[in-house]
Amino acid sequence: MVTAIPVPIKFSLPEGWRSVDPDEVNAGEAAFVAIRPPGSKGFTPNITIAGQLHDANVPLTRLADDAVERLRRGAPDVQLGKRKESEGRPGLTQAVRMTLRLNDRPEQLVQLQVFLGIRDTKNPERYAVLQIVLSSLAEQYPGVIGDFQQFLTTIQPEEAE
Repeated sequence: MVTAIPVPIKFSLPEGWRSVDPDEVNAGEAAFVAIRPPGSKGFTPNITIAGQLHDANVPLTRLADDAVERLRRGAPDVQLGKRKESEGRPGLTQAVRMTLRLNDRPEQLVQLQVFLGIRDTKNPERYAVLQIVLSSLAEQYPGVIGDFQQFLTTIQPEEAE
């Protein structure tokens, strides 16, 4: 079952990316999924967006730690790489690496996870943290990271009317 993004946002996808139904790609916990064909070794790079309402005081580091722990339940070799909190609006970025079995072979999967605090412009009492994730095989990463960074710059609250 697809979840909804808890606050209205707008964004645009880089060229070559297309949105897909999260349920069709086994990402029912995501509110939005985009893929960047073609895939390699049975894996297509993807961007997911999920989000939940939170108290504005919740530390993003706690939410990021929770995300790593959830990954460890399915992939015990998860390694947390660099983590950086952004200046300006609330945000945190972390790199994660793990092994994924594709076609009975171990492959290195890389995720760049971004946690972005965002206030609902139509109802300022509502505060959500979006989790925006780029997932790719390690060998695909150099070809999609620039697109992901471009995508992140387009995410903004939907303005109140």
